[in-house]
Amino acid sequence: MAGKAYIVGVGMTRFEKPETREWQYWDMAKEAGGKALADAGIGYEAVEQLPVGYCYQASTAGQRAAYELGLTGIPVYNVNNNCATGSTALMMARQFVESGLNDCVLALGFEKMKRGALGGGADSGDFSTSPVARHYGVMAAAHGFEMTPPTAQIFGNAAREHMERYGTTAEQLAAVGAKNHRHSAHNPNAQFQDVYTVEEILAAKTIHRPLTKLQCSPTSDGAAAAVIVSERFVREHGLADRAVEIVAQAMTTDTEESFASGSCIDVVGKPMSRAAARQVYAAGGLGIEDVDVIELHDCFSVNELLTYEALGMCADGESGKLVADGATTYGGRWVVNPSGGLISKGHPLGATGLAQAAELVWQLRGTAGKRQVPGARVGLAHNIGLGGAAVATVLRR
Repeated sequence: MAGKAYIVGVGMTRFEKPETREWQYWDMAKEAGGKALADAGIGYEAVEQLPVGYCYQASTAGQRAAYELGLTGIPVYNVNNNCATGSTALMMARQFVESGLNDCVLALGFEKMKRGALGGGADSGDFSTSPVARHYGVMAAAHGFEMTPPTAQIFGNAAREHMERYGTTAEQLAAVGAKNHRHSAHNPNAQFQDVYTVEEILAAKTIHRPLTKLQCSPTSDGAAAAVIVSERFVREHGLADRAVEIVAQAMTTDTEESFASGSCIDVVGKPMSRAAARQVYAAGGLGIEDVDVIELHDCFSVNELLTYEALGMCADGESGKLVADGATTYGGRWVVNPSGGLISKGHPLGATGLAQAAELVWQLRGTAGKRQVPGARVGLAHNIGLGGAAVATVLRR
């Protein structure tokens, strides 16, 4: 029988605009990892294994980062799962602990990025060898290929499909950006803390119609970390007051459903997200109705709307109304992305999933300050990477 796994320490750096702070990836990893260990009240020597997530650094960068925390010789695993990298490292750590293999594992994620929009996964210049060439091929067959940033283009085309199919409006998409920028105003770790109206978001520079700049997550530098331990470790170290249980976790990857329809809504991962949600609810014995606070993968405003539907928060096509009616902010049915989400908090790829976990731990402990969701007891994290991986995590205090 699998044991339980708990998060007892979390930490993150502020997420920064690339090339604005003088630091290296190992500096940010040391800061985030050190904060997580301090939060748990333990030393690095207690850590038995270390999965480290990143996408843009060289092989064994995980070791280079870990060596700033200590030279104890423990196994270090380098994890790369596109934008779902951080939650993949968290999942590995949970599995190590739940299996009984380890009592204390640190999950770490970081990214040092370049300014400007993400490419389409063809950094060598040969798009035919890109891991996501099949995904973009589906998009090109349905929509052609425009001279706009590839990731914004594929999600923007998913937004166009949603608008055509369900009558979703540009104002409803912009409402996602407005909400998340408003939430980030109270997050000192967020890359952006400016508040915008729906009108200002609509008036911002268009990246790929209908998405404007303020509906797109930026490239970011930063790191986040979490300490995952067994029930025995919690008991022996007196950590019950800090412990947040990982109730369940599920990861899915693309299936035939992702590609069969020829729709960008499917190819950017909605079927993966829906499958991960169903699996995590079944494993945890909980449903979306039990959840109070959600950190989900709003890489673009449309993906927040697609994820509402995938998580079962509303029926297909009703997500635009859900955000416009205030159901996903303070005073509504759920608070979604109290951190500001990827759009406003920032999106250093390897750190994002762990930063989501950190926010939820603070929320469930009741220590989120001005961002606090009143009475939050159950949190849900959703982290997705094109190419593809979707990870859903349910946390409970």
